[in-house]
Amino acid sequence: MAPLPTLLILLCAVRGALLYHPIWKPMWPASKVPVVLPQLTEDLDAPEFTAEAKLEVTSPCGPECHKRASVPSYEELKELLSYETLYFNGSLTQTNVGIYGLNVAELARTQGTKGRSRAKRQIYGHDSRFSIFGKEFLLNYPFSTSVKVSTGCTGTLVADRHVLTAAHCIHDGKSYVKGAKKLKVGFLKPRQKEESSNQTRSHLPEKMKFQWIRVKRTHVPKGWIKGNANDIGMDYDYALLELKKPHKRRYMKIGVSPTAKQLPTGRIHFSGYDNDRWGNLVYRFCEVQEETYDLLYQQCDAQPGASGSGVYVRMWKREHRRWERRIIGIFSGHQWVERDGMPQDFNVAVRITPLKYAQICYWIKGNYADCRDG
Repeated sequence: MAPLPTLLILLCAVRGALLYHPIWKPMWPASKVPVVLPQLTEDLDAPEFTAEAKLEVTSPCGPECHKRASVPSYEELKELLSYETLYFNGSLTQTNVGIYGLNVAELARTQGTKGRSRAKRQIYGHDSRFSIFGKEFLLNYPFSTSVKVSTGCTGTLVADRHVLTAAHCIHDGKSYVKGAKKLKVGFLKPRQKEESSNQTRSHLPEKMKFQWIRVKRTHVPKGWIKGNANDIGMDYDYALLELKKPHKRRYMKIGVSPTAKQLPTGRIHFSGYDNDRWGNLVYRFCEVQEETYDLLYQQCDAQPGASGSGVYVRMWKREHRRWERRIIGIFSGHQWVERDGMPQDFNVAVRITPLKYAQICYWIKGNYADCRDG
C-alpha cells in the first residue's frame, strides 16, 4: 500500500472525507435482531484471579475450519450466550439466557473469499499504522472513543458508562486474569503544563496522560469461558465493562456486522494502544481478506495491546438520513494456522452478529425493546 499523507488520513478518519459516488451510498443493511433475555442468575464461588494477562490469543482453527463447523443448536446457543458477571467487590454470578425470534435453520456460515498466502508476521510489508498526536485529534471523535484497559488491552466507549473489549483481556478461558480484580479504564487527557515547558517546548506535541475510572462490573459470555481460543476459536472473544461513573465523552454505537462485500471499499478501521508504540494511540485501516459467520480475517497491521479495539465502519443510515460510524467487531488479535500444508497468518476480529448484538445491547440498555434496530 502506497503511503498517504498523514493529514489526509486523519481527515478521512475524523471528518469521513471518503470519496463516494455522488449517487451511491453504502447503507447500513436492515438486520433481523432476535431477543436474548436473562432467565436465571445464580451466585458462583469468588474467582481466584490466577491467570496471567495475555495480550494476544492463538487458535489452530482457521477460516476453512470454521466454515466446516456445524451450526450450533438452539440449546447450544443458549449455553454459549449465557454469561458470567464479575463485580468490583470480587463477587461472581452466572446468568442463563433465553433466545427468542431466532430461526436456527437460517444460520449459515458466511463463505468469504480466499485470503492470500502471507509470511508469519503481524506487520504486513510497509507498516501502515498512524500514531495520533495532538489533543485536537485525541480528544475528539472518533479517536476519543478508544480507551486503555488496565490489563494491557484497548477498549471502545459504546455507551455513557460502557466499554467494549476482548474477553481474553479479562479471562483466559479458564480463570480470570490477575488484573481483573481491580479493573480500570484509562482516558487520555492533557498533562498540566508548567510555565517553563510552555516557553521551551511549545513546538512539541502536548503530552497526554491517562485518567482512570474503576470498573463496576464485567460481563463475559460462556462461549469464551467454557474453553479458550485453542478449543473454540475466537468466536466469543468479547466482554462488556460497566464503569462506576459516566465518562462524559461521545461514544460509538454498536451495529450488526455487514458482510465484507457490503463494507465501503471492503475496509474496516480501528485504533488501539499497540505495545510497540507505548502511550500512543495508533490508527489503521485495511481491507477484509476473508470472513466466516463469526469472524473477519484481515491484514491490518497491529501489535499486542491493540486487542480489544472496536472495529468500525462508516455507512449511511437511511432511517436517520445521515452517515453513522458503528462498531461492527472487536479486534481479537493475531492468529496463525496450517493451511494446505503451509503456515498462514491473520489478524482476526470477532464480528457482532445479530445474536451478539442482542446480547451486548441488552447488557447496555437492560431493555430488549431498545435493541431491535441492529
